[in-house]
Amino acid sequence: MKSYVIHLIRHGAIDETLSGKYIGTTNPPLSDKGRMGLKKLAFEREYPAVPVVFTSPLKRCTETCKILFPNLTPLVIANLSECNFGEWEGKTADELKDDADFQKWLAGDNSVKPPRGESNADFVRRVCKIFESMVEGLMKTGSTECAVVTHGGVIMTLLAVYGLPQAKPFEWAMENGCGYSIRVTPMLWQRGKVTEVFQRIPLLSENEDQ
Repeated sequence: MKSYVIHLIRHGAIDETLSGKYIGTTNPPLSDKGRMGLKKLAFEREYPAVPVVFTSPLKRCTETCKILFPNLTPLVIANLSECNFGEWEGKTADELKDDADFQKWLAGDNSVKPPRGESNADFVRRVCKIFESMVEGLMKTGSTECAVVTHGGVIMTLLAVYGLPQAKPFEWAMENGCGYSIRVTPMLWQRGKVTEVFQRIPLLSENEDQ
């Protein structure tokens, strides 16, 4: 039976991330360091050659696509965006430490959401729904491989929900420009909506492997 491979790749670095701010739907571009880091990875290592790439609409993801997959026109999917932190966008944890709702949210209360933002529960529901739609789309069209350029929070959530081996979201953390490849086997997917996480990406080049 045919299986399907999805490569989940985190976007390159942005300046705001380095200063510890919550950057969800805020839309800064890649930093110069972020662009250089991606080009270095693409030169020294190997990203999968895929026929199609999906991306979050935010600049840090679409710009990452142009660097890593210059010959492809990415398909932009709004629901691949990072969590909307609402009025907490652009603030640090230290700046929010006296906010009671922030403390509850930080402790994992899925019902709490940032003012004008998105609760953890709503975020998980959104990204899982679009991921399941993408898997169904691959199966219907017969496409067997794709890349998805998105955000760390999106990737960690998807792997925690669907990935084998099972692990908590933070255990799937990855550096900018890196990610994981997962294999979807129709029988396992239809039985329990699970996928096999089988490698980290980008891969070592042949020279580094030797």
